[in-house]
Amino acid sequence: MTIGDAAKASGVNAKLIRYYESIGLIPAAGRTAAGYRVYSSSEVNVLRFVKRARTLGFSIERIQILVGLWQDRSRSSAEVKRVALDHVAELEAKIAELRAMRDTLTHLAHACHGDERPDCPILRDLEEGGGSCCHEPPP
Repeated sequence: MTIGDAAKASGVNAKLIRYYESIGLIPAAGRTAAGYRVYSSSEVNVLRFVKRARTLGFSIERIQILVGLWQDRSRSSAEVKRVALDHVAELEAKIAELRAMRDTLTHLAHACHGDERPDCPILRDLEEGGGSCCHEPPP
């Protein structure tokens, strides 16, 4: 199938397919005599796998590892679990960071009068790099 057909079948746009090919995430597609890329159903399955992994927030590097593990029938599931749990730990750290940002901004917004006066603790905090008027909540 052509790259357009592969894109429709996998849900991955053609530009991303070319990119994934260029970085070696997926193997280079075969070519017709006219130079058009040709994809098999097996390659479309890899694209679907990659798309789902991206949806779950895996990095390209981790997806390369996962694709390799997926294609290696002699792998142990422990290796796959380790990759997944490493990703979960990173997600937990990002969630904690986002919560801390939310808490700080909520605190600053509550400290701001939100009226016609020009004084604004939010802008002051941004200007001074944090902690100017309000104490940041603990992480």
